[in-house]
Amino acid sequence: MTEAVAFPQDRTCPYHPPTAYPRLHEESPLSRVTLWDGRAAWFVTGHTAARTLLSDQRLSTDSTRDDFPLPTERSATVRRRRRAALLGWDDPEHNAQRRLLIPSFSLKRAERLRPRIQETVDQLLDAMEAQGPPADLVSAFALPVPSIVICDLLGVPYADHDFFEQQSRRLLRGPTGADTEDALTQLEGYLGDLIDRKREKPGEGVLDDLVARGLEDGGPDQEELVQLATILLVAGHETTANMISLGAYTLLQHPERLAELRADTGLLPTAVEELLRFLSIADGMLRVAREDIDVAGTVIRAGEGVVFSTSVINRDVGAYSDPDTLDWTRSARHHVAFGFGIHQCLGQNLARAELEIAFGTLLHRLPGLRLAAPAEEIPFKAGDTIQGLLELPVTW
Repeated sequence: MTEAVAFPQDRTCPYHPPTAYPRLHEESPLSRVTLWDGRAAWFVTGHTAARTLLSDQRLSTDSTRDDFPLPTERSATVRRRRRAALLGWDDPEHNAQRRLLIPSFSLKRAERLRPRIQETVDQLLDAMEAQGPPADLVSAFALPVPSIVICDLLGVPYADHDFFEQQSRRLLRGPTGADTEDALTQLEGYLGDLIDRKREKPGEGVLDDLVARGLEDGGPDQEELVQLATILLVAGHETTANMISLGAYTLLQHPERLAELRADTGLLPTAVEELLRFLSIADGMLRVAREDIDVAGTVIRAGEGVVFSTSVINRDVGAYSDPDTLDWTRSARHHVAFGFGIHQCLGQNLARAELEIAFGTLLHRLPGLRLAAPAEEIPFKAGDTIQGLLELPVTW
C-alpha cells in the first residue's frame, strides 16, 4: 500500500497534475491523502468512481461541519465560519438557490451574450495592439475578459474591478487566514452596499433580478443575496481568467495543436472541451460523507472527508486514451472540469462561450503570438485547489 501523500501539492508543470497524484491512481481509484491539519481524507482519482460519488447526495458540501476536509489553514479560517452560497449547501437549500439563477446562466442566455463577449475581446486586443508588444496576457486580456462579462451580466460596475479582483486574489490565495477573512468581509460589504443601492434604483442585471425576487414572499433575504453575489462575482471571473491564460500558454507549448486550430476554427468547441479536461483549473473538489458509502470496493465511512483530484480524474486512461496528450479529435465532454451532479458549475455555458471567443479571436488577430520569456521562468500559482498563471509575458 502506498503511503498517504500530502494534499494539496504544487504542480511542477502548470498543465500537468502534481507528480504524486497519478502514482496514487496507478494503485487504486480511491486512496488516502493527508491534509494540512494531519487528518486523512479519501482521494478520488478514478473517473467512474468520481462521477458515481459526485452524484451521491450522501456526500455533503457543508464546509461548516467539523469533519469537512479543508486544504489549508487559511481556508479553514473562513469556510468553517461561513458557508458559501451554492457551494456550501446541500439540498433542499442548494436547489432553491440554484433555481433562482438557472435562467440567468442558461445556454440560451450565454448564446445571447456572444456578441457582447466578442466586442469585449476585440476591444482588449485593439488596446494590446495599439500599445504594442510585449504584453502581459493575464492583466491585458485573460483577466479583463471574464471580469467585464460577469460585471455586465450581474450589474456590477466594472469601474470597481481593481477592488474586487484584488479581494478575490486575497480570498483565494491568502496568504493568511486573517487576510482571507478580511477579503471576504470587504467583498461582502461592497456587494451589500451595491444591493442596497439597487433597491433604491434598480438596473439591469442578475443582481437586480435577485433583489426584485427578494422583495417577494419567500425570496432571498439580504444575507443570502450578498452570499450569492459574492460567489457569482468571484467564480465568474477567476476560473475563466485562469483558463484563458493557462490555455494560451499550453497552446504555445504545443505548436502542432496550435497550428491545427489556426487552420480549422471549427475545431474550437471540441478544443475548448479538451483544454478544460487537460488543464483542470479547479483541482480538488471537497466533500464529507454523511453516511457510509460503498464505492469501487472501498467503504467511505460517515464523517470521512473526500477530495476529488480533478486533474487525475480527467486523465484516467479508462475514460480517455492517451490522456496526457492534447487531442482535438477526442470526445472530452464527459470530463469533470465543471464538476458533476447537482453541484456542477452553474456558469459552464457562459465559460464555454468566453473561451471559444477568446481563443478563436486571439489566434486570428495575433498569428505571431509567442512567449516573451522562457517557459520555465513564467510564474504559476502554488498548490491549493485553483491552478493558473500569475503572469504570461507574450509578444507577436
